[in-house]
Amino acid sequence: MVDPPSKMAAMKAFRRDQAIRVSLFAVLLAALVPMLYSSGVAAFFNRTYSTLAEAQSLKGDFDDIIRSGKLRILLTQDFTSVVYLPRKSSPLADQQRTAEEFALSHGLIPELIIVDNFSELIPALVAGKGDIIINNLTINDQRRKKISFSIPVAHVREQIVVGRNNDSIKRVRDLNGKKVMVNRDSTFWHALVWLKKNKYPDIEILEIPDNQQTEKLLDRLAAGEFDATILDSNLIEIYQGYRSDIKVAAPFSGKRDIGWGIRKDAPRLVSEINRYIQLENVADDDTRPFTGDFDQIKKRKVLRVMLRNSAASYFLYRGELMGFEYELARQFARYHGLRFEVVVPPGHKELSTWLLEGKADMAMAFLVPSDSQRRLGIDYTRPYHYAHQHMVVAKNDKVDELSDMKRYTVVARKNGNYWNTLSRLQRQGGNFNMKAVRDNVETEQLIQRVADEKRLATLADEHILDIELTREVAVKSAFTLEEDIPHSIAIRARNPLLKAELDAFIKRVYRSEFYNVLYNKYFKSKRSVLKLAKGRVVDPEKGEISPFDKTVQKYSEHYGFDWRLITAQMYQESGFNPKAKSYAGAKGLMQIMPRTAKSLGIKDVTKPDNGIKAGVKYMDWLRDRFKDELAVSDRLWFSLAAYNAGAGHVHDARRLAKQMGLDPDKWFANTESAMLMLSQKEYSKKARYGFVNGKEPVNYVREIKQRFEAYVSLSGTVTAANDDAPRELILAAQ
Repeated sequence: MVDPPSKMAAMKAFRRDQAIRVSLFAVLLAALVPMLYSSGVAAFFNRTYSTLAEAQSLKGDFDDIIRSGKLRILLTQDFTSVVYLPRKSSPLADQQRTAEEFALSHGLIPELIIVDNFSELIPALVAGKGDIIINNLTINDQRRKKISFSIPVAHVREQIVVGRNNDSIKRVRDLNGKKVMVNRDSTFWHALVWLKKNKYPDIEILEIPDNQQTEKLLDRLAAGEFDATILDSNLIEIYQGYRSDIKVAAPFSGKRDIGWGIRKDAPRLVSEINRYIQLENVADDDTRPFTGDFDQIKKRKVLRVMLRNSAASYFLYRGELMGFEYELARQFARYHGLRFEVVVPPGHKELSTWLLEGKADMAMAFLVPSDSQRRLGIDYTRPYHYAHQHMVVAKNDKVDELSDMKRYTVVARKNGNYWNTLSRLQRQGGNFNMKAVRDNVETEQLIQRVADEKRLATLADEHILDIELTREVAVKSAFTLEEDIPHSIAIRARNPLLKAELDAFIKRVYRSEFYNVLYNKYFKSKRSVLKLAKGRVVDPEKGEISPFDKTVQKYSEHYGFDWRLITAQMYQESGFNPKAKSYAGAKGLMQIMPRTAKSLGIKDVTKPDNGIKAGVKYMDWLRDRFKDELAVSDRLWFSLAAYNAGAGHVHDARRLAKQMGLDPDKWFANTESAMLMLSQKEYSKKARYGFVNGKEPVNYVREIKQRFEAYVSLSGTVTAANDDAPRELILAAQ
């Protein structure tokens, strides 16, 4: 028996231990939560569920989905059951996780809409009961008539499955006289119907009953209630992981592409999903937040620059990336031997927030140094540009000075330098109204709007106004503000080394021959400005990147590639010149060797249609050289590297990557590092395919990826720039 003092001491010790345990648990939880979210478990805590009966009918594209706050994912109950069966890996779980992480990356709650029967999926999507289907859906022409698809997220083979003791089926023709049970409206169903009608009339096709899950189907198959079923190979692998009562009897078809189903009226959603599958879902160290100074940037060998899509800063001209600030920043990167990557933020406010978060190393948008931004941790370089500000009105308006602005509405982005200038003018007696516009609207768009609106004005820097006047937009400068405004590069205040290097660069190039040539090209030469304006691609998503967009789209869709990626590759290969010829004899837009084209059954690749078809078909062939189990994005990068250097050298690099302790199933920061080593004799002499100049495929993949990212990131960023864009797309809610 314990006496009272001892009991009190024991109680205190117990409470102390309890407190320690709680503290340790809190520390552990704090460490675990970010890990959980980074690994996709965030989706588990955020997802919601609905039945098809509960789902509302809501149609629209990506912007409408963003406004709704959720992404509605259609799938069958059977699919969700397979996802959560206990096993080490499930490709179906990967698909669901990717879809949910895509939703979370855009601030959307993933809502799983559970459908009873497979045959209800596409009608439900078309009716607006969901936004995407992720149910291991085979991409085929029949379905393409009803819905759109993402790029393939998996590649499967359809296989005939029988009970363990059934040896009567060895090939497709053995299905004649057998009972085969499949889902109605599946690709299996339609294929069996065709076979019954045209080849094997005694096949008995049975429909899987409503609400019956695959697990139950396989139980009945193993019990001998029917002879066979047909399943996708990635699904069979899951069940064979723990069931020994079934087996694959024979292949039913060749390779099939699996994609996500999307409504035809949602092209922007298709674009964003493709972007995520191929780019944002890439394990690349360069995409992670990084706030290091210039010494660490040099070690990373990458300079990330934020630019906005505008005629003055950064734009796409017939497939080529251009812009005054783009070329200036690229020159700085080249001088220091850095790979140059552009980051396009969704609006102007992200120029500072993304910089502080480490999503870029510097920001350029003809920024005026701001004390309020400095207090947040932003610093600025010495000015690289100066400009007067002009009050811009319609060409025929009778406005010559500030006093003439009575009853005018002046539009500008809030929290920017123009807004501050307008506020100061109001304090000085300016009798005009101020109206805020959305943060993602560019000054060039406001100038175009001013030309069409009565008593509407905006403030613009001289170099921006010069471009629009050269393009003969019907505006004029009412008056000029006397002060010359400096423009600087924004950087993090904690990066003094980067600031010092940029200051030295600006001091060296400002008003140099290089600088003056650039300035004349983009702002002063009427011929050059008009040429660039005519060839500028306003929205790559709508095409017009190259003269061959329709042909590229046709073959890319057929072989399961994003057409913008193939276009980026085509620019890399030939600069869109169908008559291009390399010293090695490669010809045409995709620089295909004649013997390669011949093996693909294609003649005269100097003809654009033939050249593009040969290139895309060859990319498809190369993709098949790498196993289906690879992530979609990495399989793509391996294929591009093989297009440049040959599949053999890529396989050598993967073997070497494994020996170096790197991941041979990932390209960036792994196999690409091994590829560089194969140019050294120490490693190439042990490689099966010998020496390769590893820099070429590494740079080839990087440059195509960067150009593809640019085509994607510039898509949809200037949707209000068209002259017929409604006013509400520009004006912000007040």
